[in-house]
Amino acid sequence: MQKFPMTGRGLQRLEDELRRLKGEERPAIIRAIAEARSHGDLSENAEYHAARERQSFVEGRIQELEEIVSSVEVIEPHTLSGDHVKFGAHVSLVDEETEKEATYQIVGVYEADIKSGLLSVSSPLAKSLIGKKKGDSISVPAPGGDRSYEILSISYG
Repeated sequence: MQKFPMTGRGLQRLEDELRRLKGEERPAIIRAIAEARSHGDLSENAEYHAARERQSFVEGRIQELEEIVSSVEVIEPHTLSGDHVKFGAHVSLVDEETEKEATYQIVGVYEADIKSGLLSVSSPLAKSLIGKKKGDSISVPAPGGDRSYEILSISYG
């Protein structure tokens, strides 16, 4: 079975979502289906069909989360150190063309959220960063042409 690296915080978010789906969403959908059934003819009952569709989505997500959670290998960034970029690192970099600075944490595929600065370890940028150190320049393929970045700092914490 393939293991997925993930931070403890990322695993906690997935486990919280799984608990919410099983403990709140699933029972609410069952109640909605029972209510819709009580209205009679199911062939033209929009509430019933909507509830069944939602049930299908939620059950699929539960199954997906259970598979992911059972395959997680937790890596805690605060226990890591070093001067090279690896999983869990907080990396500050600057776009060499625009001088725009950004900071990202390299995290697992299932916890990535670029808007929150959580960069998937499988993304082109993260792949280019892995193994590099402060002061290194990297080139990342992008739709509008390669982008160059300089690593300003690396931390684990």
